[in-house]
Amino acid sequence: MDLRFMADEPSAVERAVIARLIDPVESRNGQVVRGGHAARGHRHLLLPALAAVQSELGWVSRGALNEICRRLLVPPAEAYGVASFYALISTDPRPAEVTHVCDDIACRQVGGLDLLSQPSGGEVVTTPCLGQCDRRPAMFVQRAGGQDEVLVSGPPATVHAGPLLRRVGKVDPSSLADFRKQGGFEGLRRAQDIGAEAVVAEVKKAALKGRGGAAFPTGVKWEAVANEPAPRYLVCNADESEPGTFKDRVVMEGDPFAVIEAITIAAFATGCEKAYIYVRGEYPLATSRITAAMAASREAGLLGELEIEVFRGQGAYICGEETALFNSIEGFRGEPRQKPPFPAQAGLFGRPTVINNVETLINIPEIVLGGGDAYASVGTPDSTGTRLFCLSGDLARPGTYEIEMGRTLGDLVELAGGFAGEPKAILLGGAAGFFVSSDYLSMPLTFEDARARGVTLGSGVVMAFNHDRDMHDIVRRVARFFRDESCGQCVPCRVGTVRIEEAVARARSAPIDRPLIADLDRAMKDASICGLGHTAASVVQSAMAMGLI
Repeated sequence: MDLRFMADEPSAVERAVIARLIDPVESRNGQVVRGGHAARGHRHLLLPALAAVQSELGWVSRGALNEICRRLLVPPAEAYGVASFYALISTDPRPAEVTHVCDDIACRQVGGLDLLSQPSGGEVVTTPCLGQCDRRPAMFVQRAGGQDEVLVSGPPATVHAGPLLRRVGKVDPSSLADFRKQGGFEGLRRAQDIGAEAVVAEVKKAALKGRGGAAFPTGVKWEAVANEPAPRYLVCNADESEPGTFKDRVVMEGDPFAVIEAITIAAFATGCEKAYIYVRGEYPLATSRITAAMAASREAGLLGELEIEVFRGQGAYICGEETALFNSIEGFRGEPRQKPPFPAQAGLFGRPTVINNVETLINIPEIVLGGGDAYASVGTPDSTGTRLFCLSGDLARPGTYEIEMGRTLGDLVELAGGFAGEPKAILLGGAAGFFVSSDYLSMPLTFEDARARGVTLGSGVVMAFNHDRDMHDIVRRVARFFRDESCGQCVPCRVGTVRIEEAVARARSAPIDRPLIADLDRAMKDASICGLGHTAASVVQSAMAMGLI
C-alpha cells in the first residue's frame, strides 16, 4: 500500500490523546517500525480515535488526522472520508461548546426552533431528532474536554410498565445489588442451567420477532449463527435514531443491567466470544450507565469469558442499518453492504454475527425464566409478547408504553390520556412509516394486521398531530431528513431523496407532482441497497393519500 501522509503534525495534546487509545508506535526518522499487518489489524480503532480527539479538543485537525493515520496505517484520504461522514465529528475548527438544537417533527411543534435564538457561549446548530420526543424540546451539547449533555424542556415523560419495563423508575440504575434484588441475572443463571441449545429452542418456541422494525424471527437468526464456525460476534444495536423513537434510551438509562444480562445470555446461547453495544452518540447518559453496568457485572464475575465493548456512534442515522453499523465498527464509512451474504454467515469482521436491538434482547431473560410456550401465549400467534411503543406529539401523556401485542391503536392512545386537540393524522413507525387517520384506531397492533392494512409498526413510533399543525412543514421536514441522512452510496437514493424534498417544497404553492413522486419511489425501492431508499417516500406517499399535502 502506497501511503502518502500530509506534512501537518499534531500538537502535544493531540498526540497524547491518540496515544492513550492506540498503542504507542515507535518511529525512527519519522518511519513507522511496527509491522504493517499488525497496524492495519487495528483499523477498528479509527472512529474511536477520531471521537477521542473530537471530545477532547472540539475538532479533528489535519495534524491529528495524520497522526492517527500513521499509527493505524490508514490512507489519509480514507480517514478523512470516515471523519467527514459523521455529524458529531468536525474537521474544521469549532468553539469548545456546540449546541445541537433539535428541529425535527416533534420538537418543531412546540417551539424547538426558538432555542436557536437563545444566548450561547459557543456555536448553535440544528440537528435531526435527538430521541427525546417524550420530553421535547431538546438540545444536545458537545463540550470539548468536558461532558456532553442532553437538555430537555418538557415535563417528565410517562413510563407505562409491563414485564420489560417493570424496573424502570424503581431500580437504582447504578446498583448491581439493587438489580439482583429485583430478579436480575436470574435469567442468566437459568440459561446456564439448561444449556445453550435449550435457550435457542425456547426463543424459537416464543416466536419472538425483532423489535427494530424488520420483525425477523429471533430464534431462527440465533440458530443460524450458532451453527456457523467460530469465532462469532454479537452486536446490540442501540443506535436508535429513527425520528420519534426513544424506547431503547429509556431502557438503557433506567435499567442498564437488564441489557447486560440479556447480551450475556444471547452470547452464551449462540457461542459468541465478544459483544459490542453500539450506542447512539447523542445518548451520553445511556452510554455512561451501560458502561458502568458492564464494568460492575464484569467485576462481579457475571460475564464469564465474554468480552463486551461499548462503541459510541458519532451521529449517522444510516448506522442503524446492520451492515452499515458493522462498517462503522470496523473503521469504515457507515455505508450498507450488499446482501447476501447475511450477517449470520458474514457479519462483523466477516464472521457470523448476531445483531439485535435493545428491546428485542431484553425479552430474552423473560423467555428463559418463563419458558417459550408461556411467552408465546401472550399476544397473537404471529405477534407474541409485549411491545414498547413511543408515544409523542399531540397526546395528553407522551412516554414509553408497554402493552400486549394485539391491543388496538385506540387502546394505546387511551392509555396516553387521549389526543390533545382534534387529531388530524397519526404517524406510525417513524419517518420510515406512514401517516394514518383516526380510522386506524381500531387496528390491532400486530405485525399481521399492519401488513394487511399496508402500514408498518416499524420502531414503535406513534406520533399524533392535531388540526393546528402545519402538515406541509412536517412532511417536508421528513423529506429533508432522508435527503440529509442518505449515505449517498446508491444513486437512486442519493438523487431521489433530493428530488422528493424539492417536490414537497414546491407543493407549498402548487399541486404536488404525484407521478414524479411515484416514479422516484419506485426507482429507490428497486435499486437501493438498504431500507432507507426503500422507505424514504413512504411518509410523503401516505400524506398525499390523506390529502395532507
